[in-house]
Amino acid sequence: MLNAIKRKIFTLSSDFEYYLARWKHSKNLPALEGRDVYDGLRDRNILNALKKDGVYVTTLEDLGLNSSSELLKAAYHQLSQMENLNNDHLDERLPQIYTVTGLPEFYAWGIEKRLLNIIENYIGLPVAFHGVHLRKDFKSKHQFGTLLWHSDAEDRRIIKIFIYLNNVEEKTGPFEYIPRSLTPLFSWKYFQLYYKLYKSGYMGIDDEQVKPVIPKSAWKSCSGPAGTVIIVDTKNTLHHGTVRTEDRSALFLCYTASPPERPDLCTQYWDDTYPRVELRSASDAVKVSS
Repeated sequence: MLNAIKRKIFTLSSDFEYYLARWKHSKNLPALEGRDVYDGLRDRNILNALKKDGVYVTTLEDLGLNSSSELLKAAYHQLSQMENLNNDHLDERLPQIYTVTGLPEFYAWGIEKRLLNIIENYIGLPVAFHGVHLRKDFKSKHQFGTLLWHSDAEDRRIIKIFIYLNNVEEKTGPFEYIPRSLTPLFSWKYFQLYYKLYKSGYMGIDDEQVKPVIPKSAWKSCSGPAGTVIIVDTKNTLHHGTVRTEDRSALFLCYTASPPERPDLCTQYWDDTYPRVELRSASDAVKVSS
């Protein structure tokens, strides 16, 4: 009982310090100016969408970052080098993940100033860029792992960016989410969903558990061509990958406040958790503060 009280006091104290830090940093947030008026308006639209529903979907072309063409070239080259796994016999095939943080084409895109400015304005604190995964998700017959509805735990606010490397439609298993505007904090629907998530040990809940609370017609599925970019707060937006009959390849980038609430969950983007492809030392690629 005493330990539980101590943990609660620590949590409340930590939360107070977090919100105080955000308030203090609010006057230092970078301007969303971009290269021109159009860029500034687009960046503001991204920020507003993240605040409202937790997700913004665009394309590399429309986003207009200078290093996008080099990013795509490097991604397709590394994708062609990935080992062909003999996993057809498995009932549950885990994603194949390579860490590519240290390759300059990926790193340069991840620290584009315009991108970091948007993310810092949303997170509300100086930003840590943790790195990039090149990921291939395989055909699946049922929900398991990240195919279950879940939220991530690295920080109080997390931005992850998913970039499709092939055309994604229903058969390829698009990213799917529930708009945050449908489950406001402390609402009954929010409580129902996150209680179910809690009961699962935060391992995830399946479609049938979600449907009574939020009907399938309200779920947002993010199909799109190769080069589609999904910017999402994976902590505060309930989301999942969907069951697929064809493989899907994508890049995953991760950003939190610096430092994050759970730094131990962020090391996978630069350590040896997954096979690592890099040309620079890990210490150069761990974090970049805007």
